[in-house]
Amino acid sequence: MSKNLVIVESPAKAKTIEKYLGKDYMVKSSYGHVRDLPKGDMAIDIDNGFEPKYEVTSDKKQVVSELKKLAKGAETVWLATDDDREGEAISWHLKEALKLNEANTRRIVFHEITKNAIVNAIQSPRGIDLDLVKAQQARRVLDRLVGFEISPVLWRKIKGGLSAGRVQSVAVRLVVERERDIDKFEPKSSYKVSAEFDLGNGKVLVAELPKRLATREETLAFLEQCKGAQFKIENLEVKPGKKSPAAPFTTSTLQQEASRKLGFSVSQTMTLAQKLYESGMITYMRTDSVNLSEEAIKAVAIQIKNAYGDKYVQTRQYKTKSKSAQEAHEAIRPTDFSRHDINGARNEQRLYELIWKRAVASQMADAKLEKTTATINISTNEAKLVATGEVIKFDGFLKLYIESTDDDQEEEQKKMLPPLNIGQELSLDHMKATERFTRPAARFTEASLVKQLEEMGIGRPSTYAPTISTIQKRGYAIKESKEGKPRNYQEMILTDNEIKESQKTEITGREKNKLFPTNIGMVVNDFLNKYFPNIVDYSFTAKVEEQFDQIAQGETIWNEMLKGFYKGFHETVEQTKSNANKEATQRVLGTDPKSGKPISVKLGKFGPYAQIGTMEDEEKPQYASLRKDQYIESITLEEALELFKLPREIGSFEDKPVLAAIGKFGPYIRHDNKFVSLGKEHDPHTVELDVAIELIKAKREADAKKTIKVFDENPDVKILNGRWGPYISYQKKNYKIPKDTEAASLSLEDCMKIIETPPAKKAKKKTTTSKAKSTKSE
Repeated sequence: MSKNLVIVESPAKAKTIEKYLGKDYMVKSSYGHVRDLPKGDMAIDIDNGFEPKYEVTSDKKQVVSELKKLAKGAETVWLATDDDREGEAISWHLKEALKLNEANTRRIVFHEITKNAIVNAIQSPRGIDLDLVKAQQARRVLDRLVGFEISPVLWRKIKGGLSAGRVQSVAVRLVVERERDIDKFEPKSSYKVSAEFDLGNGKVLVAELPKRLATREETLAFLEQCKGAQFKIENLEVKPGKKSPAAPFTTSTLQQEASRKLGFSVSQTMTLAQKLYESGMITYMRTDSVNLSEEAIKAVAIQIKNAYGDKYVQTRQYKTKSKSAQEAHEAIRPTDFSRHDINGARNEQRLYELIWKRAVASQMADAKLEKTTATINISTNEAKLVATGEVIKFDGFLKLYIESTDDDQEEEQKKMLPPLNIGQELSLDHMKATERFTRPAARFTEASLVKQLEEMGIGRPSTYAPTISTIQKRGYAIKESKEGKPRNYQEMILTDNEIKESQKTEITGREKNKLFPTNIGMVVNDFLNKYFPNIVDYSFTAKVEEQFDQIAQGETIWNEMLKGFYKGFHETVEQTKSNANKEATQRVLGTDPKSGKPISVKLGKFGPYAQIGTMEDEEKPQYASLRKDQYIESITLEEALELFKLPREIGSFEDKPVLAAIGKFGPYIRHDNKFVSLGKEHDPHTVELDVAIELIKAKREADAKKTIKVFDENPDVKILNGRWGPYISYQKKNYKIPKDTEAASLSLEDCMKIIETPPAKKAKKKTTTSKAKSTKSE
């Protein structure tokens, strides 16, 4: 038995740390939290100071039992969980669950898993920080109170299976409000005017009118005035400029940049970062600090000097704008700057490279620029044209890294202007006026929603990823890409003193991996806004986060903070139970022109749908599911009527009709009593016969590969090829074929024996296979 037992949260972390400690140390994993509030029970004694009733979770009983044995045989137990509230809470729960002795228990923390960091931590242990534990406990208890008290109200007033959460409901509100802003937005058009001048010898100068022109008439009048005009360089202004590098990554900025540059989801980024941290490649990945240690800054400077020379080194320390940031922590950076790349999965390599470049670039020299502005006089008009250019005199950090932006529109490259002189006359090749439209605020991506939450002070580094995942899992928001729609715009070109006007078409509204609210998300959001305004109030939610920070700093008593919150909250819950009507989840659109019956849209068990008629009618009502991009609050009568055109006969194949429709499991094609699912790329309202035939043939081919054997004497028995190998299908049930049995050689009698013989019960495993949680939630 080892003298020292070190306990961490994950096996990967244990494996890395074990390399740095000698034979006197045994490193074991708790696989995340070992205790929690039980499911299906409030488990909070409200009258006794909000005391939580924790229990060892069923999947951790074996882990706790094994750790207890090891702890009893060890001289010292080292709790080495992460250095944040959640990590502190895990250490405290371990101490309680394992009944550890205060005298031989040590708490150690480190921000990176390197030999130096681990050895230094062992040399400077501390006790468990109970203020951090209380802050985590306050968050856990408050979130349990909100969830357990509001969810039953949602079940009674809207529909079963719904839930609410303090941070998740605010995130949903942001997505819903953005969607409604977009829906209400009326694009306004204006005209952008640019001119191209021929300077000879293949050189061209492009200039623009600094302001947009409001109307077609005003634009035509301006172009008319420019007929026969002389153009001359009136002024040239050259100014020095500079660009500075962005700070090293925090949790939020890493999630944003990995989304923009690598196309990663927020949860994917955190899973990969966790792996890099646990294998000792990067510092701790849950941080809101942009600080770098002096040791790290020196190490970066050496790398930059060796690679690029002294002039590229410009060490700097960044300060965070966030009041709650823990400056004792570091930004996310490599643990060893001389390691430019790593072994491992491709996406781990890509994320590591991004972190390495950002951290190194943060300590590189500013880029030095020269910005030139040429002002061009128009002899027939008081307006001026302006040409701008930018020359990089010294590339500095741009040699290594350029930060991306959230803007969907690609920034026009600023080009170097050709040589120009004041007073130089210019020969107009052509002048073009293009109609442009104002755009609404962009829908949120996962990363831009995290950015918004962070800017509003809602949530902390450990909560961003679980919040974004939760609102999608609960079906309140959906991440989708959408094709744009064509839109006409006007273009006018002045050339050879003649104006030619034409109408052109562009695609607008194209979306890639954006968050859209669902109908249920909108209904729940509106209900919470109406009856629980505090829960979804932005400033209230941010204030609660500040109170958690105050608890962590020992400035506020945790259960006093909960007492202040709960009294008013519980009264609101009780009033809502008594007074609120069952929330309307339907809307009457008008009358069906054929039957004269009312047409309404409703939220049902399987999603939103349209209905012709009522349950009181003699004939059963007709139903049709709404499309994914249709909302109960905005669908029109005409759009609803279109839904009832399904099932739609789209033609004939092999002398049998081909139908397109929407069923319980989504859109499909029906032919010869067989069903073929339609993917997201096909709409049953518009899918054409040739596409349907291709899908039917592809399904037949797949089915043929799937079928190994059928029996004419009993068609219900089939031997099929499945994801995990051959199996027997009989009366909608599947049966395993014993190992070392050739599926194709089985007779009907053999199959029936397998069907009638119950499978042997599996022996229970002695050790847990629980995996450490890769994403924490407070």
